[in-house]
Amino acid sequence: MTTTGHTALSRRLTLRDAVVIGLASMIGAGAFVSLGAAQDLAGALAPLAVLLAAGVALCNATSTAQLAAQHPTSGGTYHYGRERLGPWWGFLAGWCFVLGKIASCAAMALVIAAYVVPEPFQRPVAALVVVGLTGVNLVGVTRTAALARILVTIALTALVLTGARLAVGIGEGIAADGAGADGAALPATPGPLAGQAAGLWDGGLAAVASAGAGGALAIALAVAQAAALMFFAFAGYARVATLGEEVVAPRRTIPRAILLALGIVAALYLLLSVLLVLLGSAVGSPAAADGWGPAPFLAALDAVGAGALWRAVITIGAVAAASGALLALIAGISRTVLAMSREGDLPRPLAHVSARYSVPQRAEAVASLAVVLLVLLAADVLIAIAASAFGVLLYYAIANLAALTQTGQWRLFPTAMQVAGLIGCLLLVAALPGRTLAAGLILLAVGVLYRALALHLRPRAARH
Repeated sequence: MTTTGHTALSRRLTLRDAVVIGLASMIGAGAFVSLGAAQDLAGALAPLAVLLAAGVALCNATSTAQLAAQHPTSGGTYHYGRERLGPWWGFLAGWCFVLGKIASCAAMALVIAAYVVPEPFQRPVAALVVVGLTGVNLVGVTRTAALARILVTIALTALVLTGARLAVGIGEGIAADGAGADGAALPATPGPLAGQAAGLWDGGLAAVASAGAGGALAIALAVAQAAALMFFAFAGYARVATLGEEVVAPRRTIPRAILLALGIVAALYLLLSVLLVLLGSAVGSPAAADGWGPAPFLAALDAVGAGALWRAVITIGAVAAASGALLALIAGISRTVLAMSREGDLPRPLAHVSARYSVPQRAEAVASLAVVLLVLLAADVLIAIAASAFGVLLYYAIANLAALTQTGQWRLFPTAMQVAGLIGCLLLVAALPGRTLAAGLILLAVGVLYRALALHLRPRAARH
């Protein structure tokens, strides 16, 4: 039992388990969704957007690793914010995390459904996927880690094979008229705001700066927005921190697992982004009306005439990757809900931990219900990704603030990295679409009002 009377979670996850959960949390959106949107926004500068997102993620990772080493318990930055900045900062971090990751889960489920069924059935299938993967989480985190290991292996294999096939296509050369071996036109990458991604560029920083008409400022802002969407794909490394109460030797394991997982994924995303740019440059055709779309590697394989077998390979990889990410995301949300419930920031019954499986089953069920509702109501995968980026970037901004307060033996990384991470998070949030910013601020206000009301109704002696 813990000092607060709640059952403690068991430390079962090794370094390998933690790295695999981090990889499974990241690989999915970046390879199969965000890279396409980044290409449509930033064009040939998409690899720069990947590097920018990776740089911000690295700075944030050092803060997360440093904080998790000192505070190895469930809840991630919600817990760190409470401990180092105060209860309100912790609540804001937890609220941003839950909102952002619910949007992430919805996006992942919709991606899975998009690859396996036609449009009329996608939302019901996506909801069933969420329910099924929640069932896996409900019977224990060790089974979560085992399934995540299988899924991430399938996804990595598919991406490596697909990357090799595209490299062969580049080496062989594509017809000068811009058509692939099967006659399909490949989207080019000449500049920002191509295809459907142009719809994201609405009423945000670009409009305020009057930069929507083009020019260097518009390109810079497009790269920043592409980096914000790519950051969504890197954010999974924090899943290790939210499972801190279940990791063996957390002071040593958590920092190593976070940095290892982030380094592997950053290298992979950069390589894939460069391949897409090279393919676009090789054909030199105008951007297609729909840009790269939500499945850029299917479009690329079609353009080089790779055939049905290769489409099957990347489809299996995409489904496995998105399933692995969704599996770990649901676990991460439930652990943050668990931590918030323990402190009374969410209903206390959600703090219950199953004695049999040592997982927060009530928090898991509530989190999955919220994801299912969003899956059934969401309008667009890219909008869900942008919404997730809003919540997650603010979450990490608070993490950087909390890490700045650490001293002595707990300061594992230079202060400059936390400062850079804080500034980077705020800049990427500012570059998000106007609709996303407005909706995100409204949801933040709802959370603040909820906690203020809860505190007001709480007995004075129990208030924080």
